[in-house]
Amino acid sequence: MIIFLDVDGTYADHGIVPEANAAAVRAARSRGHRVLLCTGRPACMLPPSISGAGFDGVVASAGAYVEVGGKVLRDRRFPQDLAEKAVCVLDTHKVAYLLEAPENLSGPADIAERLATVFGRLKDRSGAPRSTPAVLGEVLTEPHALTTPFSKITVFESSVPVPRLGEMIGAAVATLPSSMPDMGSSAGEIFLADEHKERGARLAADAFGAEVQDIVAVGDGYNDLEMLSWAGTGVAIEGAPPAVLAVADMTAPGPQHGGLAPLFARLGLT
Repeated sequence: MIIFLDVDGTYADHGIVPEANAAAVRAARSRGHRVLLCTGRPACMLPPSISGAGFDGVVASAGAYVEVGGKVLRDRRFPQDLAEKAVCVLDTHKVAYLLEAPENLSGPADIAERLATVFGRLKDRSGAPRSTPAVLGEVLTEPHALTTPFSKITVFESSVPVPRLGEMIGAAVATLPSSMPDMGSSAGEIFLADEHKERGARLAADAFGAEVQDIVAVGDGYNDLEMLSWAGTGVAIEGAPPAVLAVADMTAPGPQHGGLAPLFARLGLT
């Protein structure tokens, strides 16, 4: 079997991978199954704390980047003219955003301070204010100069609704709510309109010669819809939006409950 795992809200809980989920991945791979991460994150935001269990590949940037067995099969980015227009719209409306490339992140000159403010308004499970995830600081280069073509844009704070930002940029892009629900309605994602996780997952599956009935996909967000609909077995995380639950064949507990362990056992993967 080929298993595609979303990261945030599926494999990891607020960036932390529970040992039960990591152990489930190791056990499935030891039995000959292939396990890949399939995430909206860029590849540079998959540190060892996320990828350390060992994976057979990664679909990143919501399908725009695909790597299997150390070989890059796909690396699609915004064309220069579209990138310039997008940044112009975002800067005009003083949006807090990150331009995501496989190798690094960039943003406005004040993005580090603005991220600290945005995350400081959020609470962790203990009720304490959250800090900016360390991985952002590790791969953030600022300010941007559009010298590194990017694959996707994450909006953290905008006074203009994210769908409206997309409309101003043009029909070549599409938008989704943030994959981090606690960010609220002022956050979201902007990506190439014809790009989604299923496209990247299909390419990775083809590299293994897998048939669709041998595909398991697990996710919890709107950017998982196409992938879950396509997979032979689509699994939604409990509490996912109704649209995501509607296309899934079954559900599984979230990462805070180590939900991959019982799921993999139920599917006979471990």
